[in-house]
Amino acid sequence: MNLVRSAMTVGGMTMVSRVLGFIRDILIAGVLGTGPIADAFFVAFKFPNLFRRLFAEGAFNSAFVPLFAKRLEGEGEASAKRFAEEALSVLLTTLILLTIAAQLAMPWLMYVIAPGFADTPDKFEMGILFTRIAFPYLMFMSLVALLSAVLNSVGRFTAAAAAPILLNLVLIAAIWFAAPYFDNPGLVLSWGVAIAGAAQFSLMMIAVHRAGFSFRLRWPRMTPGVKRLVTLGIPGVIAGGITQIKLLVGSIIASLQDGAVSLLYYADRIYQLPLGVVGIAIGIVLLPDLSRRLRADDTAGANKAQNRAFEFAMLLTVPASVALAVIPVPIIQVLFERGAFTAADTTGTALALSAFAIGLPAFVLTKVFSPGFFAREDTVTPMRYAAIGIAVNIVGSLTLFYWIGYVGIALATSAAAWVNAGLLGARLIREGYYEVDARLKSRLPRLIASAVAMGAALWYGTEIAAPYLAATFLESVLALAVLIAGGGLAFALACIATGATHISELKAILRRS
Repeated sequence: MNLVRSAMTVGGMTMVSRVLGFIRDILIAGVLGTGPIADAFFVAFKFPNLFRRLFAEGAFNSAFVPLFAKRLEGEGEASAKRFAEEALSVLLTTLILLTIAAQLAMPWLMYVIAPGFADTPDKFEMGILFTRIAFPYLMFMSLVALLSAVLNSVGRFTAAAAAPILLNLVLIAAIWFAAPYFDNPGLVLSWGVAIAGAAQFSLMMIAVHRAGFSFRLRWPRMTPGVKRLVTLGIPGVIAGGITQIKLLVGSIIASLQDGAVSLLYYADRIYQLPLGVVGIAIGIVLLPDLSRRLRADDTAGANKAQNRAFEFAMLLTVPASVALAVIPVPIIQVLFERGAFTAADTTGTALALSAFAIGLPAFVLTKVFSPGFFAREDTVTPMRYAAIGIAVNIVGSLTLFYWIGYVGIALATSAAAWVNAGLLGARLIREGYYEVDARLKSRLPRLIASAVAMGAALWYGTEIAAPYLAATFLESVLALAVLIAGGGLAFALACIATGATHISELKAILRRS
């Protein structure tokens, strides 16, 4: 399996999902703005969506993939299938009980996930109703995560990467075709989230069947395999979902400031594009690759795979980080500023986006480093560092929030990401699991210099494009597209000039199967 090619497959499907997600969020911004209905819906969406990201975007893989792959290669397909069925039965039973308990306890949970809503009774009640409706999404997506892990283990990444596209399509359809007939568009969107979860689960069942795995439900039992999965899974979920846990903490604190939840949400949606396309894709593909190499005692190959993953991730992430920090206002203005979304909302969201951009490379590096532990069935070490990151995030958010408001939450989130990534990388090197090779040492500084040059080009380009960015919708979209394309061209030329990458290598990646 070609690591970069597989990551590009996952990243490509994620790109489609993110583009549709932007269309979805543009429509949501126009319908909801940043008012109380928007805050209530985003809290309702964030709570189950937290678990989607915890499970579906790599964390469940951290425990399941090494165990499933070991069964598949060591004991055969029948043993691996039996293990997956045992895990599915226990997971489904747990999710049903959790969903029932959450529905009953939702009024009390709202005091935890959005304590600031208590001061506004209407917003508080909407938050409870919306979250109850959307909560089954958690159950469906956790099941999707297990089925995705099965497909990832056998090298089939496309279907799992394409599943989130359905969420965006369903919500876009809900806004266009259903929302105009209801007084509360947040209610329509909440039902759309639940329906999208069922649609994604159906898609994955079809994909798994086509891959030759037809699962049946067993009576839930804590078999030795399931016990091992739980042992690895609990710290793996915490470690793999550190970014999402920090965002949830930020959402709780942000609920104390009117409109802050919505401003952070829109900023989060922008920087999730490069994180999803690069970081999550690398993490999903790198884990099974490392697992196979380590079982074959190919430590040199494993080290090379991590170095190339590091290089590829930074090649795409560092320029994205610089661009988001340099031109956040044009991006937000063109994508969201219309309808209920005002110029003041653009300024507020742009500040949060710049703060998130500082931590983007660290978020991606966490996805690069974590598989080095997960492939060795070590989920405890990343969990410990994740806990340190959470502590930094909470203390930083609480401190900075009272100084500079919601922007402090974004800054604290970025700082915590760098702490977590630094600890993971240092531990891998100290344990002898990873060594930075000469190629990465040579190219990384050149890559950073190229990104800085691109940032300068974008800065001056924004001044030239300003009149067009403030013109009609079509003109502003074209102006932003030209600005971003120009920045990409400037970065590519700088990379070639500095030797950060070579055209022949990129062509070889695309040709290699």
